[in-house]
Amino acid sequence: MRIFINANESQQEEISLKPADTGIDFHFSRELPNTEELNNHDAFFLLEGENEQIDFNQFRFKPVIINAVSKRLSDYQLPKNVARINGWPGFLQRTIWEIAVPEKDLFKSLFQKLNWEILVVKDEPGMVTARVVCMIINEAFYALKENVSTKEEIDLAMKLGTNYPFGPFEWAGKIGIEKVFDLLSALSEHDNRCKPSFNRAGEISFA
Repeated sequence: MRIFINANESQQEEISLKPADTGIDFHFSRELPNTEELNNHDAFFLLEGENEQIDFNQFRFKPVIINAVSKRLSDYQLPKNVARINGWPGFLQRTIWEIAVPEKDLFKSLFQKLNWEILVVKDEPGMVTARVVCMIINEAFYALKENVSTKEEIDLAMKLGTNYPFGPFEWAGKIGIEKVFDLLSALSEHDNRCKPSFNRAGEISFA
């Protein structure tokens, strides 16, 4: 089986750490697949770039996995051979990937061949883990705004108290504060409790 993976260096490094069955040929590229690559690969992971620029009809019903955290499959109006995962920094190296899929059987077969474990979740912004992590980051900014403590102390308290690998501000820096802001903004459209306590540059909002 030949797998095409459009990824940046960080994403490639995380995926390369995941063990896969023998007989799997991974082709990593910073570019989207060309016509020859579309014909010669069995599945595609498109983890870098803007999904709005991709013509998904060219994949001819082969499995396509995109990196889409804040937006849902229904927001893109994609064909049924496209699923979404969380390709944010730090999430691709997880043992279990959360995946939102329109056709479960097509993707379960793919991941069984890869020997990668997946958890099928609802097609909603943030899925599960990213939504929880971003809510924690948001609350940490509220605590900072109220002068509860410093960023460094809040990070340390969360790591020591919950055994998290990163504190909330460390997570924000690793993920990218603009990504966190975009997800919280999407969530806040249906739940005002998710309203970001900071702007897209990571500056605390006092409004």
